[in-house]
Amino acid sequence: MSAENGLAARLYRGEAGLNIVGRRKMWFTIAAVLATIALASVIFTGFKLGIEFAGGNSFQIPTSVGTLQDAEAATKDVVAAQGGQVVTAQQVGGGGGNFYELRTTELNGEQVQAVKTALGQQFTIDPESISSNRVSEAWGSQVTNRALLGLVIFLALVTVYLVLRFELNMAIAALFSLLMNLVLTAGIYSIVGFEVTPSTIVGFLTILGFALYDVVVVFDKVQENTRGITANNNQTYGEAANLAVNQSLMRSINTSVVALLPVGAILFIGAGLLGAGTLKDLGLVLFVGMAMAFITSITLATPLLVVLKNRDPRIDAHNKRVQARRAGITKGETPAKGSRKAASTEAIEADEEPVTAETGAALAGAAAPKVGARPAGKRSGGARGGRPGGGGGNRPGGAKRR
Repeated sequence: MSAENGLAARLYRGEAGLNIVGRRKMWFTIAAVLATIALASVIFTGFKLGIEFAGGNSFQIPTSVGTLQDAEAATKDVVAAQGGQVVTAQQVGGGGGNFYELRTTELNGEQVQAVKTALGQQFTIDPESISSNRVSEAWGSQVTNRALLGLVIFLALVTVYLVLRFELNMAIAALFSLLMNLVLTAGIYSIVGFEVTPSTIVGFLTILGFALYDVVVVFDKVQENTRGITANNNQTYGEAANLAVNQSLMRSINTSVVALLPVGAILFIGAGLLGAGTLKDLGLVLFVGMAMAFITSITLATPLLVVLKNRDPRIDAHNKRVQARRAGITKGETPAKGSRKAASTEAIEADEEPVTAETGAALAGAAAPKVGARPAGKRSGGARGGRPGGGGGNRPGGAKRR
């Protein structure tokens, strides 16, 4: 296969012919299974809450005491002796790090002082060089409540925008894609055990905007392809929507890759190599959420839109006309409008399955277009009203002029 006919080239031209909408039952089944697993993990396992939400204490130990593993092992023993436990340990600061931050369950003032004294003796440093902070879980609750309020306001504004810009069915499909994105991202956090911090909440709200952008790009192309579709009996609504997905797929891939590269740099370079632990929480949720946003916008939003639109009597009648026309052409005849055969063929269900090579050959270009193919252009020119030469009305050839 030449480079011009390769998958990448066909994706770039919007001619990949991927039958995404036609396989919507498979996508919905996969999404339902994954959503069930995610919700079950959230309900029964829950999240690994950071100190801001669970409450607790944090100790900052100078890096001069040794490695992070040494500091964590010593702190675990000392904190356990006071009836607590170490939740997380990370190196904070660039260029080799300035200190190790270890977060523990909640300790009272006497316990905190006892931990600092014991660590100072074990590492032979001044206990005052070990700083500590206490965080109340009430602050995390305030952050959560404000985040939920912001989420509700965001979804309300998005709904209004999508209804005004597109239509109600597109708004429903887009919101479903956004909610699935949140559910699956939350499920990944719960299953893997990533820590949830205020930065994670901010990241959750950020990925909603990215997911919305991806859906709007696809829906804009869907709207362009389906405008006035009922006047053309060559494509069903699902086929036109599937063509729009193929035409915008490369743009969605480019947008997602370009967005994930800087986020990956924040996550792997900033948090991993430079030790900027505060960037890890934000980078992680952005990376996971943006990847899920790309998948849900392609495999869920448009297929659900097609399901909703097929319930519209006008679109349903159009789909049946297209299928009836193809059935008639396949048999070598075109059913007359109003005949019993036409009425029976119009009862065919509009199911946007890919057209086989045999069927395509039988229809000889007048039947169903290949999945992902561009719609046939309208004929231009010609005599108006079927009159030869655009001639002079209905005057009989032999009529006398007065």
